[in-house]
Amino acid sequence: QVQLVESGGGLVQAGGSLRLSCAASRSFSSDNVMGWYRQPPGQQRELVASITSGGTTNYADSVKGRFTISRDNAKNTVYLQMNSLKPEDTAVYYCNAHGTVVAAYVDYWGQGTQVTVSS
Repeated sequence: QVQLVESGGGLVQAGGSLRLSCAASRSFSSDNVMGWYRQPPGQQRELVASITSGGTTNYADSVKGRFTISRDNAKNTVYLQMNSLKPEDTAVYYCNAHGTVVAAYVDYWGQGTQVTVSS
């Protein structure tokens, strides 16, 4: 089992910045995807951004140009730099990591961290 531990959430004013971090307890696959999802109050969970072990990134349209995802493979850690935050970015942010281990698909989630953007 792999544990994902998130940090960096909090309260910030609109226009401000936050940086989220997610550390995996160990490496589990040489070819995996790590990413961030969010769940606003009363809404479904949605993909924010993802990054492959090779560095290919994918972003939701709503965060393009404002958020940057990166990872440090040596530390099994993924980061989400969030700039120009808006009240609509308010949500619980979840870290995700998934990949294939010995032909079996594995999918791990963090416990979530609250991000609140005040207007």
